[in-house]
Amino acid sequence: MERVDEFNEFRAKMNEKILAADNRAIKRFFGVDTLTYETGALDRKTKEMLGLSASMVLRCDDCIIYHLLQCKELGVTDPELYDIFSVALVVGGSIVVPHLRRAVAALEEWHEKQGGGSGGGMDDGAQGSLG
Repeated sequence: MERVDEFNEFRAKMNEKILAADNRAIKRFFGVDTLTYETGALDRKTKEMLGLSASMVLRCDDCIIYHLLQCKELGVTDPELYDIFSVALVVGGSIVVPHLRRAVAALEEWHEKQGGGSGGGMDDGAQGSLG
């Protein structure tokens, strides 16, 4: 679970340093980010799924891993994740494919850490020009 563990360690370490600088605007932005994902008209699970799709379209690998892990923590199934991936791919286009690959690699690492192996995939035999 190298990629995911490294991400979590780096994120925690750097967030601590960033917040220790005590910059009001940065702290407020972090606070707004936290508030945004709290349950409101939409539940946390839905908001994290939206965050994952948006992160893929924006091609932010750190954001993708973060929202992927949050989705799994909130009970998002692998078939639901692949639906999210497909929406991001259609909205973002083929430029999303490398980030899709890294998302699937992180998902596989998550499954390995859970003691399971791969949780499924897209094995319909179609590789197209992207394979």
